Amino acid sequence: MNERSSVGELAHSLRSELNRYSPGGKLPSSRALVERYRVSPVTVTRALALLAAEGLVVTRPGAGAYRAEARTATPATGDTSWQEVALSADSATELVPRSVDASGVLVTLAAPQPGVIEFNGGYLHPSLQPQRAMAAALARAGRRPGAWGRPPTDGLPELREWFAREIGGSVTAADLLITAGGQPALTTALRALAPPGTPVLVESPTYPGMLAVARAAGLRPVPVPADADGVRPELLDAAFRATGARVFVCQPLFQNPTGAVLAPERRREVIRIARAAGAFVVEDDFARRLVHEGAPPLPAPLAAEDPDGVVVHVCSLTKATSPSLRVGALAARGPVLERLRAIQVVDSFFVPRPLQEAALELVGSPAWHRHLRAVAQELKSRRDLLAGAVAHHLPALALPHIPYGGYHLWLRLPDALPEAALVATALRSGVAAAPGRPYFCAEPPAGHIRLSFAGVAGPTEIAEGVRRLRTAVDELTA
Repeated sequence: MNERSSVGELAHSLRSELNRYSPGGKLPSSRALVERYRVSPVTVTRALALLAAEGLVVTRPGAGAYRAEARTATPATGDTSWQEVALSADSATELVPRSVDASGVLVTLAAPQPGVIEFNGGYLHPSLQPQRAMAAALARAGRRPGAWGRPPTDGLPELREWFAREIGGSVTAADLLITAGGQPALTTALRALAPPGTPVLVESPTYPGMLAVARAAGLRPVPVPADADGVRPELLDAAFRATGARVFVCQPLFQNPTGAVLAPERRREVIRIARAAGAFVVEDDFARRLVHEGAPPLPAPLAAEDPDGVVVHVCSLTKATSPSLRVGALAARGPVLERLRAIQVVDSFFVPRPLQEAALELVGSPAWHRHLRAVAQELKSRRDLLAGAVAHHLPALALPHIPYGGYHLWLRLPDALPEAALVATALRSGVAAAPGRPYFCAEPPAGHIRLSFAGVAGPTEIAEGVRRLRTAVDELTA
């Protein structure tokens, strides 16, 4: 064999000679193989690595290569059918079975096939993320004294101070816990505020991840209809009276999926109604940092206007940065804060200190405000482009509200256009849209789809995505 012999040819030769060696027996040295087969040391190294990957040899640095021990027989597949009985037996004793349906969440988390335009995304496209600023912040954080030590269970004091200033009002760092993003904070809040088997009031439609959290905790979501100005106070009051619920979960700013902002007069009514019912309002303020350029001044969080501890506030840096920067905050006042703290400590101990340090470095850098300005400008441009393309190419799909923040549009389908069929046909046409059904905890009034303009690469993908969606609509309505 000469120098031009391939790695594959050498591996084949060595494979055919392995039976000469007993299991655990040492093969000739690399130098001996080089001389025998007249190949380079690199070829020998790569051929042995290939055999090691196949499980035929074991390489030990400084000692050589050995024939692998005989493989043990593959264990027989176990019988897990007993779990069906065990899991269903648990639900028989519960008022509300704690089934976990993550399908509505996975729609926004699952990566589409190559070539599919991702209108179903729930995060900023990598081109919109502050990746250089985050990398620099992480590098600086890693060099901070004590950065790899154990943090306070409530979170770094400086980071809690920053979140308190962002919320405003009389909220202080003492009212805050640092969380691993918004979703764990919602989970903690619902577990703290509502015992299993009880109702929890939610906007209709609402974020599927919140519905999944509630059901996994054994709670019964009860819908309260909302319109372009947010949840309807008279229906919220009626729902509290009818159900005896002690929790209402809402997104007052750029609600997911409608994009609605709770009207000023309704903000005061929501807190008053909850206070009269002896109930908490869980405020999911997930999109405050995704405001669009040219938007009017934003209303303060509900928590900033609530001195009586009615509002439990949830916010996060994740939506405005990266799916992996999972740092958020949970704010509450009164005895409930201790219960929230206890549940979080039991569940996760604390948020890793390097991540908290990196978040603190990021929001304290000049790059943070530059990033927010750039995102605001880009989101407005993309929103206008998508809304215009939908109006021009998909006039049968109603767009009742164009938001001035957030990252998506909520479209109502005509009665003749089945939601499930449209989503499936669109995917075959190369565009992924989020179906509307998971956003409702009861029967939806009509079919809907949600289109994200933040998770795509840019204007070209938006235009092409609408074209593909039009192809799917035409196929179903021809």
